[in-house]
Amino acid sequence: MLARVAPRLRVALSSEVVPEIREFERTSTTVANVYVQDLAERYLADLARRLHELGVRPTPHIMLSHGGIATVETAGRYPIRILESGPAGGALAASAFGVRARAGERDLLAFDMGGTTAKLCLVANGAPLVTHEFEVGREYRLLPGSGLPVKVPVTDMIEIGVGGGSIARVNALGLLTVGPDSAGSEPGPVCYGRGGTEPTVTDADLLLGYLDPAYFLGGGMALDVEAAREAVRTKIAEPLGVSVEEAAWGIHTSVNEDMANAARVHAVERGKDPAKLPMYTFGGAGPVHGAGVARALGARTVVAPPAAGVLSALGFLTAPLAFDFVRSARAAVLDLSWEDVDARFAEMEAEGAALLRESGVDGADVTHARVAEMRYAGQGYEIRVPVRASAESWPDALVADFTDVYRSLYRRSGPPVAVEVLNWRVVSSAPVPEVSLRLKEIEPGRASAGSCPVYFAGGFVDTAVVDRYRLRPGDWGRGPAIVQERESTVVVPPGARCVVRGDASLEVSW
Repeated sequence: MLARVAPRLRVALSSEVVPEIREFERTSTTVANVYVQDLAERYLADLARRLHELGVRPTPHIMLSHGGIATVETAGRYPIRILESGPAGGALAASAFGVRARAGERDLLAFDMGGTTAKLCLVANGAPLVTHEFEVGREYRLLPGSGLPVKVPVTDMIEIGVGGGSIARVNALGLLTVGPDSAGSEPGPVCYGRGGTEPTVTDADLLLGYLDPAYFLGGGMALDVEAAREAVRTKIAEPLGVSVEEAAWGIHTSVNEDMANAARVHAVERGKDPAKLPMYTFGGAGPVHGAGVARALGARTVVAPPAAGVLSALGFLTAPLAFDFVRSARAAVLDLSWEDVDARFAEMEAEGAALLRESGVDGADVTHARVAEMRYAGQGYEIRVPVRASAESWPDALVADFTDVYRSLYRRSGPPVAVEVLNWRVVSSAPVPEVSLRLKEIEPGRASAGSCPVYFAGGFVDTAVVDRYRLRPGDWGRGPAIVQERESTVVVPPGARCVVRGDASLEVSW
């Protein structure tokens, strides 16, 4: 009736957008979805039309925030599902490189550092962790409850307000602080020469020798070293009574410690020890800080895939068509029959198969992952447990799996009370695309590009400069070294071993 009376009015049903319990989050998510739905539908339809006119015949797929992709029509109907879809691509790329590694690194930490923020994500068993609770528009970036709650599946990551453009200053207590405010790209760091006056992380990295002023963006943008030096001298070094280099080193290490502390909390809260995980680093500033963050964490390996600055976009190519379905139906496990549980899952799987068939996926290629969100009776929140039970093993297998997940998260068993299920979920997926993730052929010539003084703990060290595009799989050497590429720079600290993997990733270890 509403469609007939007001055809341009967008109407959202919470039973379609987020059909699960907790009314406030359900309401805020549905309102946010319909608020942008008209804009998203028109924008995505226009994108598809213009691409078709340019000769791009396949209809584009749109990245979703949980690591799958969807059709233009589905993304337009549920635009809230594309929230935070960009960072999800980086986590997918890191997991893809890890799975394809010779040793098959299926558990890792993905570290993405750009111009304004850094993001860290845990990858477990070859896939980024996913959460179903998120906040947008926080008034205070790191304060839960200060933003709008959104209940959609998103890649589970922590965001820290430090990046290449983060501003360093001496606060009223005489202490060095970095971020969370950023110079952005306009005016940007002082060394960009675009009118910036506040010293940033990029200015500090330049003064330490990690960035080549003549090779930034592959030589496409010259950096002003003296302007950066003057800003750090007047705003940081002189107020602290230290040299310019010590001030720059303080900025660099302060950022590394902030990110390591956040990563440690994020990992431990999810039952993982970050010191035992390899760290995959990307983003324009990620490889510059990767080794420092890993060492602060106690991790012993850093992996820098190629094309760091565009790795999130590359990750989109590894994403399958996938969609997430959920039903709320609270019940004690022992009160449920397998027939009821299987029927509930089958209903969602049928929806997923139909949605993917509309996208051109053969029904025989669709897979479904079943998940139950469970808790002990009386608890306020639940944990996600993969459902591997069958008619023969029900319900003992599900309770045993819940107990294992609970113990892995909290390092102890739960209370002797009943176990209940709050939500039932299904993720329906098409096959993962086959992509090579390889660079083009190695450019001929010597990899060595000379040497330059670079600052590490204790002072400047004569450091080898290496052209990444001339490195071959199997090449290796010892730090200190600066490995340059157009999108970023990999810093190899003194004494570290650096080897080129078969996929052109650099593995730095100590």
